[in-house]
Amino acid sequence: MTETKIIVLDDDPTGSQTVHSCLLLTRWDVETLKHGLRDTAPLFFVLTNTRSMEAARAAEVTREVCVNLKQALEGLAMEGHPINPLVVSRSDSTLRGHYPVETDVIAEQLGPFDAHFLVPAFFEGGRITRNSIHYLMVNGHAVPVHETEFARDSVFGYRHSYLPDYVEEKTQGRIRADQVERFLLSDVRANSLSRLLATQGNVCCVVDGETQADLNRFCLQLIEAAGQGKHFLFRSAASLLTALAQLPPQPVAAEAMAEYVRDGRAGAVIVGSHVKKTTQQLQALLGMPGISPIEVDVEQLDSDRQALLDGIIRRTHQAHAQGLTSVVYTSRVEKTFSDQATRLAFGEQVSGLLMDVVRNLPPSLGFLISKGGITSNDVLSSGLALQASRVVGQILPGCSVVRCPEDHPRYPMLPVVIFPGNVGGEDALAEAYTRLSDVMHEDLAAKQART
Repeated sequence: MTETKIIVLDDDPTGSQTVHSCLLLTRWDVETLKHGLRDTAPLFFVLTNTRSMEAARAAEVTREVCVNLKQALEGLAMEGHPINPLVVSRSDSTLRGHYPVETDVIAEQLGPFDAHFLVPAFFEGGRITRNSIHYLMVNGHAVPVHETEFARDSVFGYRHSYLPDYVEEKTQGRIRADQVERFLLSDVRANSLSRLLATQGNVCCVVDGETQADLNRFCLQLIEAAGQGKHFLFRSAASLLTALAQLPPQPVAAEAMAEYVRDGRAGAVIVGSHVKKTTQQLQALLGMPGISPIEVDVEQLDSDRQALLDGIIRRTHQAHAQGLTSVVYTSRVEKTFSDQATRLAFGEQVSGLLMDVVRNLPPSLGFLISKGGITSNDVLSSGLALQASRVVGQILPGCSVVRCPEDHPRYPMLPVVIFPGNVGGEDALAEAYTRLSDVMHEDLAAKQART
């Protein structure tokens, strides 16, 4: 019997923010992909980190994953373990990322597909799609995403929240808005099977969703159509994965995640993201008890990197010896650059410094929180040098917890929180900290009462 496996190419490591008990792979050689395909979970993630790359490099990495994936699938089929792959290009719920670069490469290597579905809804983060317009919920109000800071991103900016127009804009007219199939709420909540079965030619489809139940129902029809031979590709945020995987509740409740902390010890927080929400959350965290703030002045990177690094490492060890959680964060004024390549190169410099910090945190660290999508990818793949890690669940809506393996040379079984830059309210980072530390929730409640 052929097994269906959901294979997620994730352009940063936050796509697992609605699922649990699955593998995150930071390598994509054939044997590592076979490991993911053999795993008992219904899905696994390949962390490509392509959102941090230029388009040409993103295409190159995506192509490499697909070529190796074909080999892995062919190898398992020859071993008597055939697998039906359901491929998802997971990206940002605020429409940033290399679309259509990545879906084009996947279609070229793993197609032909009958349709590719654009499904950016992420309910835990307040992203919904209605009448094919994608919204961000802000203080109870639905704001079209093209009116938010995310649409002004210097690399992935866009002008449209109406998804057919967004598709035309991003494909530079190759796919016209009037060629896009629209699955509205009325379609998603009804029976769309006949429409799904009629798709062909890798037609672009955009899908509404206001609640998880919407996507749950729609995915049942998608799976039924796939069972009848249709070949689909998905470009989605995280909520679609919840619907496709149909997982039971996570084994340890979010409020009880402290049981994963090693020996009840203090931890560390690494903050790289510069979005406004992260800065607000950082300020709330720095006001909590048991915190040792360590600001990284990125202007010193060129003048004396080693002295900067040595000072940060020394302060993290001093804080840990005192039972304090270090919060290592980059200076909050975001630099401006003459071009995208220069910006990306500077980002790599900053990340390189932060990863050297991660490699040299105290070996007895109790937990680690990584704030920011690209930062989190680098923490897993470079700072912790993990080939694979397993998601144990969500500590807050949209915030995954993974654990280092038992044989990790420095941090065995360390719980690591993957905290996206644009998720949660102002106190969310402080809340994650309280759930992992011995700081009582009353401290957070008292702080909230004072503000």
